[in-house]
Amino acid sequence: MHENRLELMKYRLESAQERLDSAKILLECGNYKDSIGRSYYAMFTGVRAILALEGIDYSKHSSVIAHFQKEYIKTNRLDKKYSKYISQAFQIRNNTDYADFFVVSREEAAEQYDKAVGFLDAVKNYLHDTQKKECF
Repeated sequence: MHENRLELMKYRLESAQERLDSAKILLECGNYKDSIGRSYYAMFTGVRAILALEGIDYSKHSSVIAHFQKEYIKTNRLDKKYSKYISQAFQIRNNTDYADFFVVSREEAAEQYDKAVGFLDAVKNYLHDTQKKECF
């Protein structure tokens, strides 16, 4: 495996964790829309960490998500619930960023945060398992 791909994967994984940490802080401060955005970006950046190992990236969020679903969900490398998590988070994030008068409750923001925690844990476990296999 190319060393630069591994370094990019690690960098993106750290970035995903930072976004998740920010989502929690924003949630606790009552900034629910922004918390949802950071939760989404934690998942999205986690997916991009996986793609870094393949040397693949896309300019559109929808393309990143579609590749993830095709190569990692449909092949059962990751549980299909994570496809729903990121797709829903993408839609909600779009609404919070672009729809006027879109209201987000604390419960909705907390739910997105919890899903992002589970999603990022699954990504970390997948990457850890992948790296172990590479060593043997």
